Formats: sequence, C-alpha cells, structure tokens
Amino acid sequence: MSDSIPSPNESKPSFAAENAETRRKMSRISRRSFIWAGIAALATYKGIGWLASRTEDQGAPWPFRRVLDFNGSLAGDYFGPQRLAPTFKASEITKPPRTNGDEGMKDDDFDPSQWTLTVNNVFGKDAPVQLTLDDIKKLPTATQITEFCCIEGWSMKVEWKGVPMVEFAKVYPPSPRAGDKPDVVGNPSDLVRYVGMATPDGGYYVGLDMASALHPQTLLCYEMNGEPLTIEHGAPIRLVIPVKYGVKNIKRIGSITYTDHQPNDFWAEQGYDWFAGL
Repeated sequence: MSDSIPSPNESKPSFAAENAETRRKMSRISRRSFIWAGIAALATYKGIGWLASRTEDQGAPWPFRRVLDFNGSLAGDYFGPQRLAPTFKASEITKPPRTNGDEGMKDDDFDPSQWTLTVNNVFGKDAPVQLTLDDIKKLPTATQITEFCCIEGWSMKVEWKGVPMVEFAKVYPPSPRAGDKPDVVGNPSDLVRYVGMATPDGGYYVGLDMASALHPQTLLCYEMNGEPLTIEHGAPIRLVIPVKYGVKNIKRIGSITYTDHQPNDFWAEQGYDWFAGL
C-alpha cells in the first residue's frame, strides 16, 4: 500500500486536539489584530491631536480649511449658468414649508413696511443706492419651483417668485474689472468677482461668487408658494439660489455689496465650505 494513503487503522487526531489547535491559531490572530488595532487607535488619536492643535483659518484648523477650499474650487470649475437645478410640479410642493434659522432676524421691532435695500458699489454711482420693495417689483420677475436643500440633510420643494439677480444686476450693475462699461450678460467674467449680502442688522451675511449670483435661477424673492414672504421666511426680500445649500439662501436681505475681494460668510467662519455648492 502506498505511503500516501493512510491505513484504515491509522489513528486520526481527536476532535479535542483539533479544537485546541484551532484555538491556538485564533489566539495568535486575535493578538495580532489587537496589536494592529491599538496601533491604528494610537495613530488616530495622535492625528486628531495634531489637527486640533493646528492654527485656525476661518473657523477650522488650516488642514481642514485647505480641503474645503480645494473642494470649493473643484465645484467652481464644473459650475456654469447652463447647469440648472431640477424644477418640479405644483403638486410636489412641500406643505407646510419648513422654517430654519433666525440669525440676523432677532430684531422684534423690525417693520417690513419700513424696509429698504442698500446696494453698494453700483457702477456709475458715487453713493450707495437705496431701494424699496416697490422699486424691486418694477423689475422683470420669474417664478420657479425648486428644491431647498439644507446642509443638515433635509429638503423641501417650494414655489418662489421674485426678480432674477441677473435682471437686477442689469439695472444696478457691478463694476467691470477691465472694461469701461459692465456687460452683465455678454461679458460677466469681466465683472468684479463677488457679491456680499447681509441682513439689516448685520447679524447674518453670505458671500457669493459672481457666477453663482448671476445664475439664471438665483432670485431676489418676495413671494413663496403664491403668498408674500412671512417674517420667519425672510420678509420682505430673501435670496433663493437653488444651486447652493440653504446656508447661502440669506433671509431678510438688507444690503448687497459688489466687490473684488472674497466677502465674509457667516457659516464659513464656523468651519463650513465657503462655496457651499450642491
């Protein structure tokens, strides 16, 4: 009989012996896993400690801020006026609309009927322009049903009515960077690069790149679901920009400023992405 074929009478390892050997192997694996897990945990702890000790840049440790800025630059590269947010049917409107956030709207004495909008650095104007709601309603309007997406993870579909920011900028234009006269539609890349907006009390403020501000779906909105804006939703004028997260959709706009320097942004200063594009 070949040596490679066990004899029928040859004894086999007992179940207990096999079980003991298995336990020994598992014990060796468990020890190695425990050691590697400990090394990984220590590296994570040290890494978090290192990040936490870095100098802050606009509300976030500078390595995080660099990542956020890089993400924003990528989003800006694929952004364009032809990239539209989805629109929806009236039957899909979220009812009742959700409210969220009251930063910049804590003035109990605020009277919408006395509200004015200040527009700074309008081309050809030596002083800020003061506008009433009636002034704004004289401009071309648009109505759209788009999705408001909160950075917290919820969303709602809303019908908005207002003045497209591009129409507003035609009448109250920003300055050009090189040319003698601004061309908002034909040569927007020659305009100053940013728009800053703030509530009347300055308690909330956002910064927008000019391309996003002039996006065809960006509205200075004064009606929501067929009714004038309510106080909690930003009456009398709020920004609607469906290609951005809700943090950029500032309520109760008190001022608009054209500038060639990146404006401050409330939530970017708390460590969020400045661009905040969807």
